[in-house]
Amino acid sequence: MIEIGKKINGRYKIIGNIGSGGMANVFLAHDLILDREVAIKVLRFDFQNDQSAIRRFQREALAATELVHPNIVTVYDVGEEDGMQFLVMEYVKGMDLKRYIQTHYPVPYLQVVDIVQQVLSAVALAHQHRIIHRDLKPQNILINEEGVVKITDFGIAIALSETSITQTNSMLGSVHYLSPEQARGSMATNQSDIYAIGIILYEMLTGKVPFDGESAVTIALKHFQDDIPSIRIYDKNVPQSIENIVLKATAKEQADRYKTADEMREDLATVLSPDRLNEPKWTPHALLDETRVITPIEEAAIVAPAETEPVEVPEEETKDKPKKKKKWWLIFPILVFAAMLGIGGYFLFGGGRGDVAIPDVSGDTEATARTTLTDAGLQVAEEVEEIADDEIEAGQVVKTDPPAGNEVKRNATVTLYISSGTEKIAFKDYTGQTFEDVKEELIKLGFSEDQINTETKSDDDVEEGDIISQSPAEDEEVSPKEDTVSFVVSSGPASFEMDNYYGMTEAAAKADLTSKGVASSQISIVYATSDQPSGTVIAQAPESGGEVFASRTTITLTISSGQEMVNVPRIVGKSQADAEADLNEAGLLFDIEEASDYSDTPAGQVTSVSPGAGTSVAVGSTVTVTVSKGPEPEESSSSSTTSSESTTDTPTSSTESNDD
Repeated sequence: MIEIGKKINGRYKIIGNIGSGGMANVFLAHDLILDREVAIKVLRFDFQNDQSAIRRFQREALAATELVHPNIVTVYDVGEEDGMQFLVMEYVKGMDLKRYIQTHYPVPYLQVVDIVQQVLSAVALAHQHRIIHRDLKPQNILINEEGVVKITDFGIAIALSETSITQTNSMLGSVHYLSPEQARGSMATNQSDIYAIGIILYEMLTGKVPFDGESAVTIALKHFQDDIPSIRIYDKNVPQSIENIVLKATAKEQADRYKTADEMREDLATVLSPDRLNEPKWTPHALLDETRVITPIEEAAIVAPAETEPVEVPEEETKDKPKKKKKWWLIFPILVFAAMLGIGGYFLFGGGRGDVAIPDVSGDTEATARTTLTDAGLQVAEEVEEIADDEIEAGQVVKTDPPAGNEVKRNATVTLYISSGTEKIAFKDYTGQTFEDVKEELIKLGFSEDQINTETKSDDDVEEGDIISQSPAEDEEVSPKEDTVSFVVSSGPASFEMDNYYGMTEAAAKADLTSKGVASSQISIVYATSDQPSGTVIAQAPESGGEVFASRTTITLTISSGQEMVNVPRIVGKSQADAEADLNEAGLLFDIEEASDYSDTPAGQVTSVSPGAGTSVAVGSTVTVTVSKGPEPEESSSSSTTSSESTTDTPTSSTESNDD
């Protein structure tokens, strides 16, 4: 094991371990010269003395350097250090397609097409260079963080021009993606890669490989014996055009398969066109011809070379006789192998194949289906598979494997797929989301509007139109075709129209607001003097008719504290002008009256006020102010003068009279 921190070729510093394969270990390293991360593939220690493995490793490097393509991992450098073979490659930061399918399934059809198109583009270039990958599988297809596909591991790819290297009987690729011809031990071709891409496409669409089993031999047999299961078992909505691509790419006979990667790319380019979505199902043509039975090789024919009597030969040829015997022993295993292939082919493709057509038992009960299949000369597997189906009731047969109509050998085993009812999905947590958006999503999942119930409820914390709660709960299994779902949707905070509280007592107004959900802390009370009764509402905010949110709006009530009181000022003895000034300052109104009698008090001076000084009266009240009339005029002197004048006059008059 290479230690972390080791420098290879004085340039590549090992950072960590990425993984390992059949022949090599892969490390993450830092290119100290170009300051970038790279992946370094190092031939495993146990192969370092294996010249065949070294040649294969070097051949990989040579082949990879010829393949310059944006969808193929770039090879930067090749070298050897201390007998250790290494290959420096582009480091792809992301994940392999296997992991991508596991974490992103179901992958949208458009994205599936894009990924496969990138794979086909890279494989087409490799085929142009006469290089067959032979080990295409999701684990060898990387996807970086930008969604760009990168094919790696041409470790078992062999240039067709290298005729000295045979591929017969080599099954180096993963058996789940192995073409029928490779499974039979025949030479891999360009179409073997196309078959593997078809299996990869199947896995991206269904999340599963089409053929699986307990052993590699079982899986390999299925590749050239069993029909590929329909994609519609796992995705009933898949367009027929996409399934047709898979069927043609994975055809058992190479004559039915795409001839080139470019041909498959061209077909895939229009697969999502509206006019192709419902095209007829693709069927193979090569197998429609009458099956030819291979004549079994007799046992005597196999052993005949060993039992043949010696043939006399000239003496000079006797030297060659041992050589001829040696060649027979070399040929003998090949004859045995050919006989086994012939016998195997007879039983697989000849004798018995097509004897029984599988009846259509879809819609039958399990018991009825078993009887029908048994009567047809078939065996029924004890274990049944359960799958969801929107059309067939729970407990009834959806389909069989192999499918109905296929011809199989008598006594072949058929597996029943029993409906578990309509397809169910795990219900998501929609709380806090806008109901209209959720409704649209559910309709796309297959729910009808009648299956989606709602009720509204005010909520202080959830915005109007958003979901407060739901039924069923998160992760509960529901059927979009049968089950009903319910949501409580927020109408926003509770609100009401403001009443008119004018004239109500403070206590009565507060009690009414509290009964409508308004907290006491939201009610603000202020007091003001007025001519209204003390303790009654004389103003409010919001005004009557305004909208009030029970949990948010602050309400202000203005309460009357009654009239403002003031003491009558002491103005007796003051002049009328000073008295009026004091009364105005106190906020009182006044009436000025003159005293009816004369007094010694100077005229215009206040002699009294009513109510009296110091009396508490309401501001604005009217008080009566009496001012002095002043001293009485001197009427006696006037009278004396008058009398005197009269007396004087009288004599005058008398005199005059007398005079008269």
